[in-house]
Amino acid sequence: MERTWNNKAWFLVLPVLVLVAFSAVIPLMTVVNYSVQDTFGNNEFFWAGTDWFMETLHSDRFWEALQRNLLFSFIILALQIPLGIFIALNMPKKGIGVPVCLVLMALPLLIPWNVVGTIWQVFGRVDIGLLGHTLEAIGLDYNYVRDPLDAWVTIIIMDVWHWTSLVVLLCYAGLASIPDAYYQAAKIDGASRWSVFRYIQLPKMKRVLLIAVLLRFMDSFMIYTEPFVVTGGGPGNSTTFLSIDLVKMAVGQFDLGAAAAMSIIYFLIILLLSWVFYTVMTSSDAAN
Repeated sequence: MERTWNNKAWFLVLPVLVLVAFSAVIPLMTVVNYSVQDTFGNNEFFWAGTDWFMETLHSDRFWEALQRNLLFSFIILALQIPLGIFIALNMPKKGIGVPVCLVLMALPLLIPWNVVGTIWQVFGRVDIGLLGHTLEAIGLDYNYVRDPLDAWVTIIIMDVWHWTSLVVLLCYAGLASIPDAYYQAAKIDGASRWSVFRYIQLPKMKRVLLIAVLLRFMDSFMIYTEPFVVTGGGPGNSTTFLSIDLVKMAVGQFDLGAAAAMSIIYFLIILLLSWVFYTVMTSSDAAN
């Protein structure tokens, strides 16, 4: 009997494809178009080839911003992943404490990014902010507007406060999916708490940890709103990440060709590093 295929279901996917084309593909093609051309106004464009890409790759400004991005993402992952696991392990598993803790964990995630930046901008001010005024009162010289180290510490603490909850919720979901039989067997064998974590909980959380690492890396590497609101990329260029530098180049300097080339390189770096993270973590999972 000959098998027949019904392709009418593709019409159900057509609205999604149209939406993706308008929201992703068409803007991407526009950026690619700007990245290989130059303009002197009056909507007249001239072919530039790979000149903008070569200029970006030979720019110290680009590499310095990239180094700041990589350092920030490394610090964020090093802090938030262990902290998220620790909090998830110590959250209640039964009773009224479960919904209370879950709601409290979700609250920072509900705050818009620009509001988070505004909160911490005011919170860290020496004259009216609770954090800045308290640190000055106890004798600590804290000023995120003047000191690059203070600016970095403020942005890192702000991001940890804002996004650690995501790691906590993912890890808690992974822990909640572990059957009680594993814990009962470990109790019979007299396993210590560390052994339970090492051989039961951590392996069962690997999948959600992979998602947490990928999400937090991509979010931290693309961070823009919070540091821009708090420090504006300063003091100097100490907190000028690639995203902030890109907006300054495109909007402030109106250098569309260089900004388009930089955005494509930025996108490819994120894609490559995310693929490396995914490959390394899935290969280690398969080996076990």
